[in-house]
Amino acid sequence: MLENILLVVSVLLIAIVLLQGNKATDSNGIITGGNQELFQNLKERGVELFISRATLVLGVLFLGVSLILFLI
Repeated sequence: MLENILLVVSVLLIAIVLLQGNKATDSNGIITGGNQELFQNLKERGVELFISRATLVLGVLFLGVSLILFLI
């Protein structure tokens, strides 16, 4: 039962992480230091906020279910 829950949470977590927006628009700018907006505190709104919170919830669920399975 818990293994099935862990499987579903894992698949959902992978999917929601892949849906997240790319904050680094130019990978070359990261290496050279040209991307000034990378570490700025930008406020998430709408779908980005939902995806961010869903990632947090699914991550906590994954951790909890994994720990329970380890202890059993």
